[in-house]
Formats: sequence, structure tokens, C-alpha cells
Amino acid sequence: MANFNDIKNIRIEEFNYQLPDNRIARYPLEQRDHSKLLCWNDGVISDHIFASLPDILQSETKLVFNNTKVIRARLHFRKETGAKIEIFLLDPAEPSDYAQNFQQTRECSWKCIVGNLKKWKSGMLKLPLTINSEPINLYAVNTGKSGNSNIIQFRWDKPQFTFSDILEAAGNIPIPPYLQRETEEIDNTRYQTVFSKIKGSVAAPTAGLHFTDNVLNQLRKKGITTHELTLHVGAGTFQPVKSETIDDHEMHTEHILVKKTFVKELTGHNSTIIAVGTTSIRTLESLYQIGKKVIKNPGIQPSELDIRQWDPYQNDEDISRNDALTALYSYMKKLNIEFLNTTTQIIIVPGYTFKLIDGMITNFHQPKSTLLLLISAFLGNDWKKAYAHALENDYRFLSYGDSNLYIK
Repeated sequence: MANFNDIKNIRIEEFNYQLPDNRIARYPLEQRDHSKLLCWNDGVISDHIFASLPDILQSETKLVFNNTKVIRARLHFRKETGAKIEIFLLDPAEPSDYAQNFQQTRECSWKCIVGNLKKWKSGMLKLPLTINSEPINLYAVNTGKSGNSNIIQFRWDKPQFTFSDILEAAGNIPIPPYLQRETEEIDNTRYQTVFSKIKGSVAAPTAGLHFTDNVLNQLRKKGITTHELTLHVGAGTFQPVKSETIDDHEMHTEHILVKKTFVKELTGHNSTIIAVGTTSIRTLESLYQIGKKVIKNPGIQPSELDIRQWDPYQNDEDISRNDALTALYSYMKKLNIEFLNTTTQIIIVPGYTFKLIDGMITNFHQPKSTLLLLISAFLGNDWKKAYAHALENDYRFLSYGDSNLYIK
């Protein structure tokens, strides 16, 4: 791994490129797997269609997906004065567990971003709804600040409905701001992957948007195994890097959920591991870092397993992939932990040494973003070559855009 001080002094301007507005895909293609696929194979670039992915990957490859599901995180209220107030859900506050929060039947609280907050200084907001022909009122109270967000308490008057039911009826899918349009009906299905299961994200793991049931079936027929983990994508994924160097950028924290059985499957595995999306990459690499923590401190508490932004760079002791994963699996087995439920703030930038992945499937990312830095950590300066090729060959960019396969 590169020198830590050199890593922190990486200049963000070096990861800039000109993205013409007409290259941003504002709507998905009619068929998911008809997107273009740029393949970078150890420096050699070739062009394909995503449906041909099973022909490109070798048998016995492990594909790892993020099965998070985008929630309808945007709620629109209107004050009696007529002022519009938008409440954007970020993370559950009480209960803090996603699954428990969604199953509440009377009230719950969330950390939120509030649009037009200056018009809502006090008082309760009310949103009349209808669920299954049943009238219901949703109430919101701002209970105070929490960092850069507000804690909003929600209450409703029909306990036969869960908060999950409330969001399905009242909320809107939060499509990325750079699409510069309102959410439309097509986004309710197309801004979800076909394998989405676990509710909690406010942004889609967009590399997975290209997969169809047919592609997945063809992969399995070839002997390519598919595995799932969960990272709930936060709004911070769209946060631009505003500092001159990466040292001054605070990475957002996201929740991960990984089965013990999946950790066991990874131990002793010597075949190629391809992560589908940067969220899967960040989760997998965090598992390695958590395994290192367990090796260093076998008595560590589960609440202390979270990975902070610079942990991988400050503890760069070289431990094998298998040793780290075996230690983590043994720890989970000893404490009878079926699901590793923790958070990661890991930032992956040039100089980082990948420990678990051998390749990735990903979309094209915004200039000067932490996602582009992650790509550069894998490709080196070849990211410029790949992106220049894409711009010259009519590839579509960002969340609804085309895809990449990077393998070494």
C-alpha cells in the first residue's frame, strides 16, 4: 500500500473529466440488458452488450450482488399556509434497526433532510392518505437537529398499517438529483434491481440495474455462482468532493448486513470474485478489514466492528484474504451471530490494495467523485483511457447509463 500521507494528499482535480450534459442518461433503456458493456481486461478495452456478460466471464467465478431495495424516501407535506415541505428519509433513528423501524405500527423516527425548512419552524405537519380504501393521517414533528440532519418523528392513526405500508402509499422513489427531473412511474420499477430484497437504500446500487432474470439464468448455467450481501446506500453517495485533497473529505457512513454463511463461502475460495457495484466492493473490502480487527482483538465487541474512513491505511498489516475471513467466520460462529450488522465508512482511493475482489461491474461515475477514485484505485490511470473510449463511442453515463466490466 502507498504511503499514507501521499494518499491523503491526493488532489481531487486529477479525477476530473468533461461530461457533456447530453451523455447523462436521464431515462433507462427499454430493456435492461441491452445497455452497452465496456470491458477492460488488464489494459485491453473491448465493446459488448450487457446480455453477453455470461459469454465473457469464466466459469466458477463468484458474482457478488448488493440486494438492498430503494425505499420511497421522499415525503411531501403541505402546511396550512400552503407551503410545501419535503422530508427526505436518510437513516432510522428510533428504532435504529431498519427492519424493526419499517414494522412499527404507531410511530417511529428518522434522520432526515428537510426541504424548505425555513417555512417549518414549529408545529405538526399532516398528510392525509388512503391505503386499501382506508383513510389514514400521517403526522410529522421536527424534534431537533442531529449533525447535518433533523430528527423527524412520524405518527399515524391506523395501527393496522406499518411504516413500510405508509411509505409505499405516500413516498416517492428518490432518483438522483443529476437526472434533473421529477420521479416518474417508470422509476418505481426500473430504479430497483431485479434481485432487490432488503429495504433501506435511498439510492440504487446502479451496476445491478443491467441484470435481468435471463442474464442471471445464463450465468448460473455456465457455473458462475451468485451471492448476495446488503449495503444500504445513503444520500452521501451523491455528495461531491469539495475539498482540494481527499484528506479533507469526510466519507459518508453506510449500513451493511452480511450472512455468516456467506462469510464461510468466501473462506478458502481461490476463484475470481467479481463485485457488482461499488457498494458490493466497499462491503467486501470492509469484511476483510473487520476480519483484521478480530485477529488483532479476539475479544472485540460486535458494536466495535464498524470500519472508519482511514482504518485500512492506518492498519496496513498484510494478512491473507483467507486468514481474515476465517477469523471473522469463527468470531461470528462463537458469538452465534447469524448476520453481521454494522457500518462502514471505508474510502477506497489510489494507493489502496484490494484484498477480496478480482474485478468489478460498475457504471460510469461523476467527475471528482469518491466513486471515480475507487475506480482509479483498481485501474490506475487507465480510468482516463476507459472513460475517453466511452465518450468517443456514445456510451451513456451515470445511474441509468451503460456499464463496465473491469478484470485483471
